[in-house]
Amino acid sequence: MQSKSLSFKQIVKHFKDALSGKEQDFTSGSIRRAVFMLSIPMILEMLMESIFALVDILYVSKVSVNAVATIGLTESIITLVYAVAIGLSMAATAVVARRVGEKDIKGASQAAVQVIFLGVIISMGITAIGIFYPKDLLELMGAETSLIEEGYGYTQVLLGGNITIMLLFLVNAIFRGAGNASVAMWTLILSNGLNIILDPMFIFGFGPIPEYGVEGAAIATTIGRGTAVVFQIFVLFYGYSKIKIRVKDLVLRTAVMLNIIRVSIGGIGQFLIGTSSWVFLMRIMSEFGSEVLAGYTIAIRVMMFSLMPAWGMSNAAATLVGQNLGAKKPNRAEASVWKTGKYTAIFMGIVSVVYLVFATQIVSWFNTDAEVVKNGSLCLRVLAAGYIFYAYGMVIIQSFNGAGDTKTPTYINLICFWMIQLPFAYLMALTFGFGPIGVFMAITLAEVLIAIIGIIWFKKGTWKLIKI
Repeated sequence: MQSKSLSFKQIVKHFKDALSGKEQDFTSGSIRRAVFMLSIPMILEMLMESIFALVDILYVSKVSVNAVATIGLTESIITLVYAVAIGLSMAATAVVARRVGEKDIKGASQAAVQVIFLGVIISMGITAIGIFYPKDLLELMGAETSLIEEGYGYTQVLLGGNITIMLLFLVNAIFRGAGNASVAMWTLILSNGLNIILDPMFIFGFGPIPEYGVEGAAIATTIGRGTAVVFQIFVLFYGYSKIKIRVKDLVLRTAVMLNIIRVSIGGIGQFLIGTSSWVFLMRIMSEFGSEVLAGYTIAIRVMMFSLMPAWGMSNAAATLVGQNLGAKKPNRAEASVWKTGKYTAIFMGIVSVVYLVFATQIVSWFNTDAEVVKNGSLCLRVLAAGYIFYAYGMVIIQSFNGAGDTKTPTYINLICFWMIQLPFAYLMALTFGFGPIGVFMAITLAEVLIAIIGIIWFKKGTWKLIKI
């Protein structure tokens, strides 16, 4: 009884330490404890990120079906921004983690500066496209005229302010690579807190703030993210973090930047492949009308919410791999991956049961339209059937990325998304007349294959030899 009490006290202590960001060395000691200490703030960070999606859809669903569909179409476009941001953030995490593992904090800080420079440069081009061509982008996605007129402001604001998305991803990736996951977590708590407060004010109007409708969701989100980015930069310069930047560090270092670009190319490639496939899937779904599209959008948002804890654990695996390879401990890096995969699979298995049983009730929380609920719940159930595979797939893929081996996941994504998922979705949904369920099945099939191929390749061990 005493040992159980002590064990519980230890868990509570570790939980508090994880949230406070207490300095840790993840290259020695208990692997289970390391996974726990990194996963807790990363899971909470990812949950905060997904709350963005759920809060927006919850409020916007009260505006109109077109408004919900607008978010779905815009999100499918902006996933291309996410692809670049996530690709660069993989490089940031991998390089920073490797330098921290090597005890080269100065090198880690220099890498952080170059990552931020890259993010700012890239986001400027995307901003111009978002500001001047929002209607054209929605039309390209197959949106109806009424939807374009009602929703183009949302697309314009979100893409126009994409620098907040880019820097939020990149700076949090720097914190994660350094092992300061709690800083990334608190950043998103700030961002989401503001979003939750501002969303209804800008969507429905409040005092001097006019009613912006669906565009208001984008305004609130951009303000929330922008404030969080200011907080991130403040922490990098003045706050508590292993990585610290000074004014004299704000110089272009070509060799460091080229190394980050080299590592990030594979990461950007793998996510461009993955996210562009989502764009094509959304385009197929638009063939079935706004109600079906709205149901699909709600289901994907709900799915992403439950995937975020798994994403958080997979990010923990990436940090552990990077730091332990830097410390010349490849076996410890591998053991960290298998332990993280096991814990993630247990979590995802529980979530899948909940979705299989309660899908209809969950979707109806967001919209009560019969057609929306029917398609949204069907989508949720089909996707949940592959959740345990998703768990291992996410952890393995992120572990490759944490090692700096971003090419292997790119090849896996190319095969599973472009060569299998997209043709299967098109044939089943449109050619053979199965409708939306053809798309849902294609998503699950691709994720199952990613897990299987990823595990086979991971066991070969070539990722242990990558130099960055």
